[in-house]
Amino acid sequence: MHNSMMGLVTVGSGSYLPEDVHFLLQPVQIAMTDVVEKERLIQSGQKHYSDMISTESAPSETHMALYERAVTQNAGRMAADVQALALALNERYGGPTIALVSFVRAGLPLGVLLRRSLLDRGRDVHHYGVSIVRDRGIDTVALEQIIARHGAENIVFVDGWTGKGAISGEIKRSLAGDTRFPEAPRLVVLADPCGRAWLAASADDWIIPSGILGATVSGLISRTIWPAAGGLHGCVMYEHLAEHDVSRDFIDRIEQARQGIEVAPASPWTRYQAQELQKSAVAVVDTLAARFEITNMNRIKPGIAEATRAVLRRLPFKVLVRDRADPDVQLLMHLTERAEIDVQECAALGPYRAVTIIRSVS
Repeated sequence: MHNSMMGLVTVGSGSYLPEDVHFLLQPVQIAMTDVVEKERLIQSGQKHYSDMISTESAPSETHMALYERAVTQNAGRMAADVQALALALNERYGGPTIALVSFVRAGLPLGVLLRRSLLDRGRDVHHYGVSIVRDRGIDTVALEQIIARHGAENIVFVDGWTGKGAISGEIKRSLAGDTRFPEAPRLVVLADPCGRAWLAASADDWIIPSGILGATVSGLISRTIWPAAGGLHGCVMYEHLAEHDVSRDFIDRIEQARQGIEVAPASPWTRYQAQELQKSAVAVVDTLAARFEITNMNRIKPGIAEATRAVLRRLPFKVLVRDRADPDVQLLMHLTERAEIDVQECAALGPYRAVTIIRSVS
């Protein structure tokens, strides 16, 4: 823990290199909530998910073996995607500096990699890890600090991927009426199957290696916690996972793959492309909601990364996959088998290769 240059006590860079990211998060102490109890409190409306945290356990050997396989198979793809996004940002941000604002935690590895790639282009670039909470908004204390230092016009929001687009909706709501920002927030992601980001490397639902681990690929920090007493959003450092930490190693491996890669810059979606993607994603979610009689759309977690994370930290009712034999859903298959969760093959998943449905407990 240390005092940041901004005069706020923060968790610094977690387990990342200090120059790779600065987390604008305050360290908090909070009792851990058991997953079953957490699910009950969330669904009954007694507590918001950002008021609680469950302890995170170390990934199993099989989980790590599947992560290894995902890195081996997809490091090249992720490196090329990072490069395409960085080239696009370099072209579109003409100011003296670029401030990458990554959403903790899924945005972190991408933000670190974009910073490295933009540095290679000779850009002055700064990277912050900031909390955004569904239904509650972005950490405005953190955001104002960044604006004061770098200017709103130089800010790029970074997340790992989109599932249904809840976070992109949350940024819009948080910044609505703030004339310092464009009406459509500049959100950059690797994969955007639902067409809700400003800039994405692709619309494919593929196994992003950093999407299938939690704290151990995100600087050993927890999910973010809403600050009951105000100030910066909070987090817990998961020191008990230090021996399993691959945060820096992951960055090094993608960086190595990025050297010498030649790609064209990514382009923002045209209005037509975004509408088509949105239409097919919404149709899938609506169909599943009707089929399983779901009224709370937060119980539907589409996309490989979202589906996997939901199985790891929520109480799943069912997992749907387009194809059980798909190499990209093998971790999901392993986790569902271990937890004895029902898996169904379902051809009609639109842009998604996997969807997890959360169990109703309220």
